[in-house]
Amino acid sequence: MRFFVFGAVVAFVVALTPAVQAAPPAPSITWAACAPAHPGFECATITVPLDHDEPRGATTTVALTRKPATDQAGRIGSLLFNPGGPGASGIDHVWAWGEKMSAGVQGRFDVVGFDPRGVGRSNPLRCFASDQERAEFLAAGPIFPYEPAQERPFFDRYRSLAARCDQPIARHMSTADVVRDLDLLRRALGDRKLTYFGTSYGSYIGTTYANMFPDNIRALAIDGVLNPELWSSGRQIEADRIATKEVLDEFFRLCDEASCAFGPNSKQRWHALLDSVRAQPITLGTEVWTYDAVIAWALFAGFASESWTDVAAVLDQLSDASAVSTDLSTETAAAYDNFFDANLGTTCADTEFPRTFGAYRAVSRYAEAGSEFGPHWWWSNSACADWPAGPDRYTGPWRARTSAPVLVAGNRFDGSTDFRGAQAVARQLPNSRLLEYAGWGHIAYRRSQCAIDHIHSYLLNGSLPAEGTVCAANPNPFLDNASQLAGHDFRRSTRPVASR
Repeated sequence: MRFFVFGAVVAFVVALTPAVQAAPPAPSITWAACAPAHPGFECATITVPLDHDEPRGATTTVALTRKPATDQAGRIGSLLFNPGGPGASGIDHVWAWGEKMSAGVQGRFDVVGFDPRGVGRSNPLRCFASDQERAEFLAAGPIFPYEPAQERPFFDRYRSLAARCDQPIARHMSTADVVRDLDLLRRALGDRKLTYFGTSYGSYIGTTYANMFPDNIRALAIDGVLNPELWSSGRQIEADRIATKEVLDEFFRLCDEASCAFGPNSKQRWHALLDSVRAQPITLGTEVWTYDAVIAWALFAGFASESWTDVAAVLDQLSDASAVSTDLSTETAAAYDNFFDANLGTTCADTEFPRTFGAYRAVSRYAEAGSEFGPHWWWSNSACADWPAGPDRYTGPWRARTSAPVLVAGNRFDGSTDFRGAQAVARQLPNSRLLEYAGWGHIAYRRSQCAIDHIHSYLLNGSLPAEGTVCAANPNPFLDNASQLAGHDFRRSTRPVASR
């Protein structure tokens, strides 16, 4: 496995994928009503092997929720959903989206969400004693290093996370481990074959399942798609270094077209703003904005076109060094949120990343040559420098012919999972169909009614869109914000890991 950069080659050593072991017995599930705050949903946990190579050894738990089928007479089975991250809670997302998904498939499925091992309510990986301790760790340096003098301290601080996070679950958090859990869950639910919908990093779970268990698929839809050949080999930065810039170029074009707050000449104002904030932090209200914080704010425009007017307003204030106070604080969750920990746990388990500072610095130069957003996407991976890759991770091949066609959906302008990822998976899986949404943002299911209808129809009865189907873009987000289908919690991010 090789990592190509301009003027440098980073070598990797890849362990051979171990032989598939005999599956352990399906776990039992006892469903009960969830907390009163989630009426109509049931909750449960299942017990699975910590190491699937030792099915009678240590165990871990996977937490579940489901919205039972409303059409019990016409019930088809279970529709399993994962929202991505890695590290996002499938339980929380099914509580938020389960009613819509159930209605979309005519109430004929139990809509099931799960927190993958090490995430949320599933024996979570926990690297800090409290949210405050994690916040102090993150506040000790920039979101990502943007000056040469920041690079070595950032690398050393993040590399120390491997020791801080060294727990049994951390050694078994690869996507392949999650996929083996998923197949056990399929069997525990009584489904002969899997019906699955995964978005963002959840697409990688789906693609991995399709290649590890190609004969067990009834319907598998993925949306906001990662190219598995890039993700598993540590080359995801090849996409990340340009994807956000491509969306921001559209942001600038449509901003100027609509005379948005940051226009006219928004792209020129953006570069002037970066020059200014790099030379001197900007105070806006009660907050001090540094270069890395401005990059992080603009980066999330690549996720949510429905919030572009908000992004433009803040960039306009920053550009003018306005004294207007803007509340961009992040709410504090009552319970420990292990997204940061779990995101790194899965990322480091899936990939053999470089081990030396020199290699990380070289890749950062390559990332920055792609766009100003490249280093933001890259540097948090330095947590993996001393973190052993998962012994049972799956690294390919990625070209299995599945027992049922796979629906691959992608947005033409997506700052997190670029459309090239969906195109790659559609080429890799011979039994697949590509669905394109011609607009902006992350995940077609959240913003295109055309894509939503095609995904629901496919999950319900296997109907694929016609080959070459392209769902038209919504109107210019600056002109018709109300046309967008999904809201986005678009507050200033203090989390230095950009989620999928």
